[in-house]
Amino acid sequence: MNVIEKEELKMAGLYWKRPIEITHGSGVHLWDRDGNKYLDCTSNYGVAITGHCHPRVVEAVQIQAEKLLSCHGTFYNEARSEFLEKLISIAPRDLDKAFLSNSGTESVEFALKLARRSTGKPGIISMMGGFHGKTMGSLSATWNKKYREPFMPLIPGFKHVPYGNLERLVESIDEETGAVLVEPIQGESGINVPPEGYLKGVKEVCEANGILLILDEIQTGLGRTGTWFACQKEGIVPNIMCLSKAVASGLPMGVTLAEEGVMSKMKMGEHSSTFGGGPLACAAGAATIDVLREEKLPEKAAENGEYLIKNLSGLESCQRIIREVRGRGLMIGLELRFDVLNVIMETMKNNVLVLDAGRNVVRLLPPLIIEREQIDAVVAVLDDVLGEEQAARFPG
Repeated sequence: MNVIEKEELKMAGLYWKRPIEITHGSGVHLWDRDGNKYLDCTSNYGVAITGHCHPRVVEAVQIQAEKLLSCHGTFYNEARSEFLEKLISIAPRDLDKAFLSNSGTESVEFALKLARRSTGKPGIISMMGGFHGKTMGSLSATWNKKYREPFMPLIPGFKHVPYGNLERLVESIDEETGAVLVEPIQGESGINVPPEGYLKGVKEVCEANGILLILDEIQTGLGRTGTWFACQKEGIVPNIMCLSKAVASGLPMGVTLAEEGVMSKMKMGEHSSTFGGGPLACAAGAATIDVLREEKLPEKAAENGEYLIKNLSGLESCQRIIREVRGRGLMIGLELRFDVLNVIMETMKNNVLVLDAGRNVVRLLPPLIIEREQIDAVVAVLDDVLGEEQAARFPG
């Protein structure tokens, strides 16, 4: 029995599987059991931001693995303190306290508890199209009915308003509202970039009404959009920020950053995580920040993202099926006029791995180390695949 058969037999059927077995990776490439080499524009859903098995990250993990594998938060630890120091040094001003967990949904769960504890109010406003995770609190904030409906009733107190619409946000605020939760760029629902000034407007609305702003930068953070954090493009700082995915270049890590005045409202023992802030993940996280800083990867993401968007927008042979190319940095969505499943599978056959973001959007989240010639290769494959799709749908 091979690996695919074993997983099919033993693993819960909760993932849409692609029929390849990944064995190893290096840089922007992955290899399967048959020796096929893939140019990876998924980076494991945005996780492998420094590339697969970056030598600096691997070395940091190896060194730490020989010292100490686990260390609960009730003890002090050098790897944790080093990671926290480096993280706070790149974080937006005033976000100087951190809670460490293991995933994005955990970072959101703590943010929701923190907002309630800090304000004494249960109401949370989040956005239509938003995605924040699949545990019960994060799911309550998530919009898509396909995730929500099987598990109703969810946690009360959540409202959803249209993304990008400040007027509707203001109308939804009442005496129970404690916080607004928003993604600077929506990922899961299609790489939706908000109107210019929207985030600044949300911040002003929150300040005017005495409520907290929570930014979900789980997918956008750590240089993905061309700045360390997406909120920096509009020059705003939230009261609480959620991070995960790229933080430790592949090891499980979630982070909830907050202002000290907000974080101090949580009392000892009201929240914790057995594995949160473990030495291995912290060592990887510290190395990740070093790599991002020393190799200037946020700046590189800004430049190469602009280049990729320009080249995708110039695919004139496919214009009848391309509705829009959008994104920022190396977080890019290619919206088509039909379901993208076949496009994803055909690009895989051509040794390029891409994602979906909703039914009709191809999502590109390559490692930030990707080079121009590799971007050209990705564009060439998409040009071929989309050209064939267009020819099949619009013969003649």
